Amino acid sequence: MKNKWNGLANYIGTFAALIILCAALSIASPNFLDKTNLMSILKQTSFNALLSTGMLLTLITAGIDLSVGATATFGACVAGAMVRLGVHNPIVLFFSVLAVSGTIGLINGLLLTRLHLPHPFVSTLGMKNVLWGAALIITASQMISFSNTGAEGIMLLGSATILGGFPISFLVVLFIYILMHILLTRTALGRSIYCAGGNMEATRLSGIHAENVLTFCYIMSGLMAGFAGIVSIGRSGICNGANAIQPYDTDAIAACIIGGASFMGGKGTMVGTMLGALIIAVLRNGFTLLSVPSAWQNLVLGLVIIGAVLLDVTRERMQRNKRQKEAGQEKGGEKA
Repeated sequence: MKNKWNGLANYIGTFAALIILCAALSIASPNFLDKTNLMSILKQTSFNALLSTGMLLTLITAGIDLSVGATATFGACVAGAMVRLGVHNPIVLFFSVLAVSGTIGLINGLLLTRLHLPHPFVSTLGMKNVLWGAALIITASQMISFSNTGAEGIMLLGSATILGGFPISFLVVLFIYILMHILLTRTALGRSIYCAGGNMEATRLSGIHAENVLTFCYIMSGLMAGFAGIVSIGRSGICNGANAIQPYDTDAIAACIIGGASFMGGKGTMVGTMLGALIIAVLRNGFTLLSVPSAWQNLVLGLVIIGAVLLDVTRERMQRNKRQKEAGQEKGGEKA
């Protein structure tokens, strides 16, 4: 019960921060509350929220996936290269992107669990650079347009709207988040994911195949990045291999940490991550409306991440001290 109340308190704090941010931007810019702008924020949220889904799973296991942005870009470039070769069926393109991105996630997982690289930071950072180069190679370092090619169907997920402008991509994100919330909170696999992040050795001793759990998380991270890549095609209508080096993974990490995840593992929820993704999208949108230079944007987002991590470390230290104090009181009571 105490954990539930603590979780609710975190949600309230994050939600309050989102409301305060929206209120401040609505005062600073009269265009912020415009319907078109609000729908644009939801579209921006969709891309980062999908990346954050996979990132959250890896963070819960005390890992990280720095290749999510590059995986999304590479998946989009695979679709672009296929269109250039004459493949125009959107269904074939859709599943090809997911197959490629899922395979990348599998490789990241195997590098960690089977080849025993010391930390996923190393392998996924290396994978990010591999995918950056591969994306430039398969596109010949050129942007590829999907418009007027006969493959416009692949753009629907990121561009289609309903009910007067509500993006379908955000509805898909909500559906995925509900499924992932159920997975993490109502299934044995979800409990195993949290267990692996909390104490890997205890997870193994309890009979859970920790390597398979970790591999699953990285496969899901790749698949979610593939979905994000498809959404990016609909948003821009093009693919560009140079985007693989963009700091998309930083935004995903920020969304997860702001939402209550921890680099130390064992923590994080889909609800918190969604709130974090919305905060990042609102920040990005506000920067654009206020014409804030990109250098200042990166500086502010970096400070936001540092602040969120500092808050998490401080909270962990306070909880650890509290547990130690309670344990000391129990021992003192037993001696008495």
